[in-house]
Amino acid sequence: MSHQAESSNRPDYDAVIQDIADYVINYEVQSEEALDTARNCLMDTLGCGLLALRYPECTKHLGPLVPGTVVPNGARVPGTQYTLDPVKAAWDIGCIIRWLDFNDTWLAAEWGHPSDNLGGILAMADYLSQQRIARGESPLTMRDVLLAMIKAHEIQGVIALDNSFNRVGLCHVLLVRVASVAVVTHMMGGNREQIMAALSQAWVDGSALRTYRHAPNAGSRKSWAAGDATSRAVRLADMSMRGEMGIPSALTAPQWGFYDVSFSHTNKDLQVKPETQRTFTFQREYGSYVMEHILFKLSFPAEFHAQTACEAAVALHPQVKDRIDDIERIVITTHESAIRIISKQGKLANPADRDHCLQYMTAVPLLLGELNADHYEDDFHTSHPDIDTLREKMEVVEDKQYSEDYHAPDKRSIANAVQVFFSDGTATDQVAVEYPIGHRRRREEGIPVLEEKFKRNLATRFPAQQASAIYSLCKDPSALQATPVNRFMDMLVI
Repeated sequence: MSHQAESSNRPDYDAVIQDIADYVINYEVQSEEALDTARNCLMDTLGCGLLALRYPECTKHLGPLVPGTVVPNGARVPGTQYTLDPVKAAWDIGCIIRWLDFNDTWLAAEWGHPSDNLGGILAMADYLSQQRIARGESPLTMRDVLLAMIKAHEIQGVIALDNSFNRVGLCHVLLVRVASVAVVTHMMGGNREQIMAALSQAWVDGSALRTYRHAPNAGSRKSWAAGDATSRAVRLADMSMRGEMGIPSALTAPQWGFYDVSFSHTNKDLQVKPETQRTFTFQREYGSYVMEHILFKLSFPAEFHAQTACEAAVALHPQVKDRIDDIERIVITTHESAIRIISKQGKLANPADRDHCLQYMTAVPLLLGELNADHYEDDFHTSHPDIDTLREKMEVVEDKQYSEDYHAPDKRSIANAVQVFFSDGTATDQVAVEYPIGHRRRREEGIPVLEEKFKRNLATRFPAQQASAIYSLCKDPSALQATPVNRFMDMLVI
C-alpha cells in the first residue's frame, strides 16, 4: 500500500499571524479617547496590583527564583523592592494585577482581561529603558507603554469578538500570550519576520485548559495564570529576537495546527461536528476600538458577569437588611454567559471559587451593602453563615433579551436584575442594571470612581507623599506620556 508523503514546502505565515504583525508595526494610534482611556487603565491596573500585595497567598509567588538574586539593570515589580529579569518580572506584575479579579474586562464571544498584558509590557519597557540608559541611549517613555497597551488590548479583544475559546474548553489567557508576544517583540525592535515567528510560537504553545476556573476545580491558578501567560510571551519574544525560527502554518496546518487540534473539537454546548475544522472569524479590523470600549471594575472585585448583580444588590440592601430571616426566595435574572460561567450551587472551596460565584457575589452586598476582596476569604465566609443560607434561596433565570444585548455590538450590556421575596407574600421591587458603572456608556460617572479607587490602592502601599506624587503624575496626561519609563518605575519602588 502506498502512502502520500507530506509536503515539506514551507508555506507563508498564516493570514491571522500576518495581520497581527502588520497591525503592530504599521498602525498609528490617532484616537485621543483611546490614549486617555489607556492612561486611566494604567492607573486602575497598577492599583489592583498594589492592593493584591496585602495578601500573602499572592506575595508568596513573587521575587527571584533564586533568593537574593538581583539583576543588573533589571525590571522592577511595583510596590516591592524586587529587580528581576524581565521574564520573572512579567510573571510577578501579571500575577499581582490579576490576583483580586479587580482589573479591566472585555466581554464578547470570548472574555478576558486585556490589562493582564501590562505585565509583559511594563517589565520589558523598564528593562529596555535600563539597558538603553546603560548604553547612553534614550529610554522608552510612558507614551510607548500606553501605545503598547492599546495594541495589546486590541489584539486580544478583536480576536475575542467572534471567537469563543471557552466553548471548546480553552482559557482566555491564551490570548494574553498572543497579544503580549506581538507588542513585546515589537518593543524589542523586532522586524516583521521576528514578530510573526514569536506569534507562531505563541499559538503552538496551544491549549490553556479552563479546568481551574470551574467547579469543582476552581482555584487560585486563575489568579496567576495571566501572569504566567504574559511572562511566557516575554520569553518567546526574546527567543525570536535571538533568531529562533517560526512555524508559519501554526494555525492552519492540517491535523497538526491549532485549528485542527484545539479549535475544531467541541463540547456539549456546541452543535458542531468534531471533524469540522473551525477557523477564526473577525468582525472588524484592528484599530483602537477595544481600549475605547473597555470595561472597568470600579466598585467590586468580582467576575464581571456579576458586576450589575452586585450593583442591584447594594441598591436593595436597605430594603432587606432588617428582614434577612424573612426572605423566602431571591430571583436573579441574568444573561446566558453568566449562567454558564459563574452560577454555582453547593459548597465553595476557596476565595477563588467564591469570587466566581454569581450567588455569593449577590448575597454579600444584600447582607452588608458592599463587597470587597476580604469578603471572599475563608475567615469571613466561616463567620457569616447567612451567605450560604441566602445562596440556597436563590433562583437564577435567563432573560433572552439580556443575552442578545450582551452580544449586540451597539450595546454590549452586562445586565442583571435582582428581586427579593419575603415569607409574608411581599417583595421588593425588581432592581435591574443593564450597564455597570465601568461601562463606556457611564464613563463620565465612572472615571471619578476609578480615580478614587486608585488613590485608595496607592495608600495601601506607599507613604502619603509618595502616593500623592504618583497620583498627580498619572492625572496629568502630557507629563505622564513624556516621563521615561525607568523614572516612572522608580516612583513605584518601596
